[in-house]
Amino acid sequence: MNKFRFTINALAVLVFTLAFASLAQAQASRTWVSGVGDDANPCSRTAPCKTFAGAISKTANFGEIDALDPGGFGAVTITKSITIDGGGGQVASVLAAGTNGIVIAATATDVITLNNLRFQGLRGTGSPGTNAIRIITALAVHVMNCSIYNWGNNGIDDVRTNLSFLEVNNTSITNCNNGISVVPASGSNAINVHVANSRMQGNASSGLSVGSNVHAVVFNSVMSQNIQAGVFATNPGTGTSDVAVDQCVVSANVAGFQANSANTIIRVSNSTAVHNVSLTTVVGGGQVSSYGNNQTAGGTFPSTGTGQQ
Repeated sequence: MNKFRFTINALAVLVFTLAFASLAQAQASRTWVSGVGDDANPCSRTAPCKTFAGAISKTANFGEIDALDPGGFGAVTITKSITIDGGGGQVASVLAAGTNGIVIAATATDVITLNNLRFQGLRGTGSPGTNAIRIITALAVHVMNCSIYNWGNNGIDDVRTNLSFLEVNNTSITNCNNGISVVPASGSNAINVHVANSRMQGNASSGLSVGSNVHAVVFNSVMSQNIQAGVFATNPGTGTSDVAVDQCVVSANVAGFQANSANTIIRVSNSTAVHNVSLTTVVGGGQVSSYGNNQTAGGTFPSTGTGQQ
C-alpha cells in the first residue's frame, strides 16, 4: 500500500514538473504579431499572432513583442516587464473605443518599453477611447517614437503611487484631454518624468500636467495650442512638485506656464514662449521662475530663479 502511494505521489510530481516545463517552454523571449496572424498560433515569426493581447501570454518576462507588418493589434494589459515594438516605417496601431489602449498594471519592479506605436482614440465619436496609455503600477515606463491622438481622456495617464520613472522621447500627442498627465494620489512616492524631443499639441486641457510629488524635466519639446496651459503644475498634497523646461517652444496656449498651488514651481530656461494668452498663471502660492535666458512675447516672468543670466 505504501509502495502504491509512493508511486502515485511520484507520478503526480512528474506530471506537475512536465506541465510547468511545458508552460515555461511555451513562453518565448521574442514573439511576433501580424495583420494576417492568428492568436491560436505560437506567435513565432513564421506563425505570428494577430493581437498584442494574444501574444503577451506567450511572451516571457523581459521579452519582446514585435510587429511583422502593418496592422491594428488591439488593446492590451501589461502585467510584466516587456517591450512592444511596432517596427519603424509602418503602421502598428492600437485603436480603442470606450476603453484604454494599453494598461500597465505590472509590479513595482517591472520595466516596460513601448516603441514605434500609433494610438488612435476616436475622439469626437459616440464612444471615444479613454486613455491611450494608462500606467497603474511599474518601476519604469519608456514611450518612444509613438504617435498618440484623439483620446477622450489623456494621451499618457500616469497614476502610480510607487517610486517610479516615466520617459517619453520623440513622441507626438495631439487632440486629447491632457497630452501627458502624471497626477498620483496625494502622499505618493516621487515620480520622475523626462520628456524629450516630443510634441504635446492641441489638447483640450494641458500639454503636460503634473500633480503631487512629481519631478519633471522637459527638453527640446513643443507645447502648443493647448486650451489650458502648455505646462500645468499643481500639488494639493504633500511634497514638492517641480518642472524644469529647457530648450522648448511654448506657444499659442491660454497660459504658457501655470503653477496652481503652493509647493509647485516651474523653472524655464533657453526656451521660446510666444503667442500665449498669458505667459504665466500663478495661483495659491505657486511659482514660475525664469533663468533670464528665454525669448518671450506677450508677458514677463514674475520671478527669476537661481542661475539667472
